[in-house]
Amino acid sequence: MAWRNIISFAPITRIFQGNTGEAQLGGTCTIRSHGATVARSHKHDWLILLLLVVMEIILYVIHPFYRFVGKDMMTDLKYPMKENTVPIWAVPLYAILLPIAVFLLIYLRRKDVYDLHHSVLGLLFAVLITAVITDSLKNATGRPRPDFFWRCFPDGQDKYDKWGNVDCHGKKSDIREGHKSFPSGHTSWSFAGLAFLSFYLSGKIKAFDRQGHVAKLCLVFLPLLAASLVAISRVDDYWHHWQDVFAGGLIGLVVAGFCYLQFFPPPYHPEGWGPYAYFQAMEEYRSNPQPGVPINGVNRQGPELQIVPHPKQNVFEPESKDQGSTSAFEDVELGRK
Repeated sequence: MAWRNIISFAPITRIFQGNTGEAQLGGTCTIRSHGATVARSHKHDWLILLLLVVMEIILYVIHPFYRFVGKDMMTDLKYPMKENTVPIWAVPLYAILLPIAVFLLIYLRRKDVYDLHHSVLGLLFAVLITAVITDSLKNATGRPRPDFFWRCFPDGQDKYDKWGNVDCHGKKSDIREGHKSFPSGHTSWSFAGLAFLSFYLSGKIKAFDRQGHVAKLCLVFLPLLAASLVAISRVDDYWHHWQDVFAGGLIGLVVAGFCYLQFFPPPYHPEGWGPYAYFQAMEEYRSNPQPGVPINGVNRQGPELQIVPHPKQNVFEPESKDQGSTSAFEDVELGRK
């Protein structure tokens, strides 16, 4: 029986459950009881988020740099104009709302407001920082899209000024949008939101726990695959060159990684399943267990933090040596057999 437990694979569904020996908040540190207090402790972060939103609106409104486009450059810019396979309104749905839905599902099981707050805050930072970087580069670069010819000359009659630059007579909005090829906004947003979700899931399911459960990586790679397919669609729709989507994906992935590590340990860390604030709260509770003492910015009104073993274990755990018995697994680990 012991060896059957050793080799058994923990189901993916246990990401919604606590792990053996973890400190459980026991349903007391919830949105209703501590959500507002935790958010107030990060009020400056939320203000910076609002500032990023304003910056993104400004960057979207202003005109990009109109780069010189000569006749000999039109060879690679005559691809047909197509509709977006992935519409722009769908990007926030899968890059922001979908990860938040996953965070909420895990919160409903674990009742950890630290995890919920920091995951949402980290996700929004990842997406908004990526958006500001992407649109700043778009406006500064002004690279024409692959379908720029038809945006500039919708009737197919090209015209150039005395310097050899294009003299467009198409719709102003199409021409303006035609100078925003580099980098890809769809791709950067997709990788920012879905890569953050991938990091989050890899920590929750302990994908890098050295147990050799490669099946866990399927769940980790799924968001990244979705982001990659969005990136490919941008090239297939002739809205971007391949360099645009490569740069956009790299920006989103790097920013998501930095933002995730601001709130969570690396996914391969033994404590990668929870945010830093969670473990700080445990340490402060152990040093100051009296009610009314602030814990990580939260005033605890009663015995809220409990150290309890979870009834369902991920892998076989040997019995304590204090009980006078040692499992066969521990004997092998310690070289007794």
